[in-house]
Amino acid sequence: MLALLLALAAAALVAPLWVRALGRNAFYVLALVPLGGLGWVVANWGSTQRVRLEWAPSIEMNIDLRFDSLAAIMSALVLGIGALVLCYCARYFEDDEPRLGLFAAEMVGFAGAMFGVVTSDNMLLLFVFWEVTTVLSFLLVGHNAEQANSRRAAIQALLVTAAGGLAMLVGLIILGETNHSYLLSDLLARAQPPSGLAVNVAVVLILVGALSKSAVVPLHFWLPGAMAAPTPVSAYLHAAAMVKAGVYLIARLAPVFAENPVWHPLVLTLGVASMLLAGLRALEVVDLKLVLAFGTVSQLGFLVVLVGIGTPDAALAGVAMIVAHALFKACLFMVVGIVDHGAGTRDLRRLSGLGRRAPVLCGIAILAALSMAGLPPLVGFLGKESALGAILDADTLNGPARVALAVGVVFGSMLTVGYSIRFVWGAFADKPGLARPAAHGAHRVRRVSDYAESPGPVMEFGDEHASEDRGWHAPGRLFLAAPAILAVAGLAAGLAAPGTDRLLSPYAETFSEDLLSSLALWHGFTVPLALTVLIIAGGIALFQLRDRLRDPARPRLGNADRAYDATLRGMDRLSLRMTGAVQRGSLPLSQATILGTLIILPTALLALGTRTGVQLRLWDSPLQAVIGAIMVAMALGATVLRNRLASVLVVGVTGYGCGVIFALHGAPDLALTQFLVETLTLVIFVLVLRAFPAEIEAGRATPFKARRAVLAALVGAAVTVLGAFAVAARTAEPIWRRIPDAAYQFGGGKNAVNVLLVDVRAWDTLGEISVLVVAATGVASLVFRSRRFGSAPRAADSPHYDPDLVSWLPAGRLVDRADRSMVMQITTRLVFPTIMVLSVYFFFSGHNAPGGGFAGGLTAGLALTLRYLAGGRYELGEALPVDAGHLLGAGLALAAGTAVGSLFFGVPPLSSAIFEVTLPLLGHVKLVTALIFDLGVYLIVVGLVLDVLRSLGARLDSELATSETASTTGGSAR
Repeated sequence: MLALLLALAAAALVAPLWVRALGRNAFYVLALVPLGGLGWVVANWGSTQRVRLEWAPSIEMNIDLRFDSLAAIMSALVLGIGALVLCYCARYFEDDEPRLGLFAAEMVGFAGAMFGVVTSDNMLLLFVFWEVTTVLSFLLVGHNAEQANSRRAAIQALLVTAAGGLAMLVGLIILGETNHSYLLSDLLARAQPPSGLAVNVAVVLILVGALSKSAVVPLHFWLPGAMAAPTPVSAYLHAAAMVKAGVYLIARLAPVFAENPVWHPLVLTLGVASMLLAGLRALEVVDLKLVLAFGTVSQLGFLVVLVGIGTPDAALAGVAMIVAHALFKACLFMVVGIVDHGAGTRDLRRLSGLGRRAPVLCGIAILAALSMAGLPPLVGFLGKESALGAILDADTLNGPARVALAVGVVFGSMLTVGYSIRFVWGAFADKPGLARPAAHGAHRVRRVSDYAESPGPVMEFGDEHASEDRGWHAPGRLFLAAPAILAVAGLAAGLAAPGTDRLLSPYAETFSEDLLSSLALWHGFTVPLALTVLIIAGGIALFQLRDRLRDPARPRLGNADRAYDATLRGMDRLSLRMTGAVQRGSLPLSQATILGTLIILPTALLALGTRTGVQLRLWDSPLQAVIGAIMVAMALGATVLRNRLASVLVVGVTGYGCGVIFALHGAPDLALTQFLVETLTLVIFVLVLRAFPAEIEAGRATPFKARRAVLAALVGAAVTVLGAFAVAARTAEPIWRRIPDAAYQFGGGKNAVNVLLVDVRAWDTLGEISVLVVAATGVASLVFRSRRFGSAPRAADSPHYDPDLVSWLPAGRLVDRADRSMVMQITTRLVFPTIMVLSVYFFFSGHNAPGGGFAGGLTAGLALTLRYLAGGRYELGEALPVDAGHLLGAGLALAAGTAVGSLFFGVPPLSSAIFEVTLPLLGHVKLVTALIFDLGVYLIVVGLVLDVLRSLGARLDSELATSETASTTGGSAR
């Protein structure tokens, strides 16, 4: 399984290269990968396979795969139909199709993601694959990105399914924590299903995700809109793969949760509602693709009902209908694509006589439509007949519920027969007044009410190269091959009913009850047979009444798409009002809101609590009191000083005082980092303040305001109280007592702080430095507007550079005499190497002594800052002639690469692998792989400092020099 997943991922990566080399024929080569996977599924049918690869065991995030009877059925559909759809793409697209290589990669990647969904045993891993299908669906639906309706449909599908996925994630976490395991196999193996309020909430949230993915009412509207995607996408994602993910999840959990009190009311009610409402809409729309789209929503409702009943007989009927639906619906979508290519339209009002012109295509469509309508001897009949019997015999439902469910399914099946006949009639029948099909490839503007439930006109998809030659463009044999195979497979599965039953019944046998029925073409004269006759008669009657059912001006069932748009508009208005209320452009107001929340919310919660034993110790030694008094005095001084630089300096004193307190408490790492960060912050403030007047203007000075003083005092008191309560909240042994020994035993280092950052909490650190890189890139883009302009300029780039002049620093003589300090340059020349050596020492010693990549990077940043202050912007280029963006990227790549590299040494990702060797001269050397991660942190910090110096320093210097030159020139001209 894991090898198959990797093969699909590799095929997706190389797909653009194959398409570039072979054109559209590359789809045939790519189809071999899922076809080979189908061979593996067939070879292992009936067996149970498991794969386990530890990734992050402490949070239950492991790669756990399980292949069983249900996974085998779904995998066969995903891989088999996926291979046929790829072959279909080879004749559907032209070689000059835009972004064809990317499309091929997304299709193959989607096959891999769906295979991951149906074989994941770990619920968290299942969610990861689930969301990958969501993202890939967004990209595939929006393939024609130049068209507004494609972009809108893609965003709509993304918002609905992703929101449902997030709800599902919360449910999976609740269920995993309640069950004490995130493995589906452990959940299914329980003798008694979990229960309780938390489990009920989890089930509801999981069903929200499943029903949104399978487009069940009221979250169905994204699927008809997704028909803006190319037809192969509809044939695969919206018939055989993506929309089956929700059905699969319900089928997977039904053996455990079918008797949960919230299960049947949600699953059965919404399933029948989808079957009825979407079936009626399929009789209203005039686009063949939309007929199939609403038919898909209706059938998905039927599937949800069957797999959600929770009996073995219903489960067998459910998986039979899953197979049948995948075969006939993928086939019919491909037929629509061929009709669109050949006739230039999908509007059933404009199609006439195609049955005579394309008898083979018509035969394929009829065969698939008969299966969709549930007529013998197709596989759809097997599933429909078994479904009716399973519903009538469902002992998990009371009498009235069984009757109501049976009535709803019978009427929904009548609608299915009606729109099945309407599809064949609309595509292939002779219609009075229409002698021939529309022009091949002609572009048309069609009302969206006929295409999708979305406002505004859209362009219909068709051949990019329009032709004025009217008539039918016959498809080639290879174009017909894929839908023909699917249609014949539906017939063969129906005729070989006993064999189909043997393949599908193992899933139904996983239920606790006994399986009583089987799939067969003839069960005798039974109630389901009588209902089937009634369904066929009712469906024919509905087809005869099709014109009365359709109102061209207004859909009888309303428009869910407009409700979606109204919801988005309402959320936009609400967000604007909230933003206008709390963010009025006033910095004091924003700060007061944040600080007021900090005071009120925690204090109110503490007041409601009953915790006692809170103690407050003011200091451990008088020196701490002295340092604290100095910090308080400096903080008060910052509020009254008018000189900007003086204010920054006194605020810096409070930071240095905090570092001293860290040191007094025995935290040298924190103290060192605090001193370095504070120093660098002071430098950044000084760089920025160069563009401001030295003093705050008298008119802009803020007078004393009692409200602000009271707010500040309350914030200080609230933080103090919270700290006291936090210390008193500990009831168990402090974890810090175990950290030093654990750091050396598992992380190979004596400095517990550094080991925590680069090993135990390395995922947190990776996230933080990722945010840091993003923030640095954002700031640089604001300052530089378009790009970073490469590395900093070197001395030779200056027009005033004279190589014969001797200076203590390479760019020292380029500094204006008024700003040049020889003492500063000489000191820098002597001190810079020492600081860099200290930086390297901090980096290498950080695993066992105070320091680390962060502290070493800050020290190197201070050395660069010193070079810049002494020699100007050209000296910065001499000190480090590297683009800051390259350093940031290299650092992030090293840090992230450590996660993957750890696996090669047999340890979990971002964990330390320890190597000990004895080398000549060096002696015994102990190397920990966390050093590579720390090197990434080092490079990111250096890159960040370089970015700051270039943006707030060198860039500002350049602009100031330009403005001074311009003002001097202007003054001379005057």
